[in-house]
Amino acid sequence: MNKLSVALATFNEEANIGECLKSVKDIADEIIIVDGTSQDKTVEIAKSLGAKVVQVPNDPMFHNMKQKAFDLASGGWVLYLDADERIPPALAKEITSIINMRNLQIDHYQQHIKNRQLFLRHQQLLEKRDGQVGDNSKDYVAFFFPRLNYFLGKYLRFGGVYPDGVIRLFKKDQAYLPCKDVHEQMVVKGRVGWLQHDLLHLADTTFGRYLQRNSRYINLIAQDMRKQKMSKNPINMVNYFIVKPIWWFLLTQIRHKGLLDGFPGIIFSLFSALRFPRAYWRYLFND
Repeated sequence: MNKLSVALATFNEEANIGECLKSVKDIADEIIIVDGTSQDKTVEIAKSLGAKVVQVPNDPMFHNMKQKAFDLASGGWVLYLDADERIPPALAKEITSIINMRNLQIDHYQQHIKNRQLFLRHQQLLEKRDGQVGDNSKDYVAFFFPRLNYFLGKYLRFGGVYPDGVIRLFKKDQAYLPCKDVHEQMVVKGRVGWLQHDLLHLADTTFGRYLQRNSRYINLIAQDMRKQKMSKNPINMVNYFIVKPIWWFLLTQIRHKGLLDGFPGIIFSLFSALRFPRAYWRYLFND
């Protein structure tokens, strides 16, 4: 049986860390946490659940702490999580199974996963944005998880939100974070596959928390505009204040069927669309 290390980076996650670690306790051979000197009970809770905790100064580029956790892992496979993510029993069973398969068995498994075509289309979109992920000429060394995002009391499945593929399982030393950008893709040294059971993401358990995270994301977009020295002209103003938000709302609600998620789906699409004018406004007036 291959050894599985669970790796996390944390900072003031006492509200999340307990349930996260409980969801992996039956499959983890070790739990490694790099903590950014939390001021709450994060470390106490983590240690009580058997985690090995290393404390360091909190790094604004959080991926540096995540990568340190990967480096400290001793297992042949690493399961990487954020504290607000949960591994349901079906996904836990699938993880245990996949890390003990040979490459040919994995390849056969990949041909028969549910939603395969949806997952591959999503991966193509990611690669169009970020470049090719992995090397298909080599053996499988990493896996995307489809992720369900919780918003206003519901897990969203439409509006372009699902499957929200994220690489969360990889062979030790066969994948790493470049640690250059908060939304960067992992660099993988071999082939990347998919698991079929959903990872649960509870980032937005309240609307207030969503607004806080959304505001930070908008600040990052505005920062990118500054780096690119985007022109402050009438054409861009019309584009960001009118064209882009209307286009995005209609795209997510109609083409991607966001209406099927009901009221939470409409609100999610609306605030997602509003990121364009809000970011451009901050770019215009907060230089």
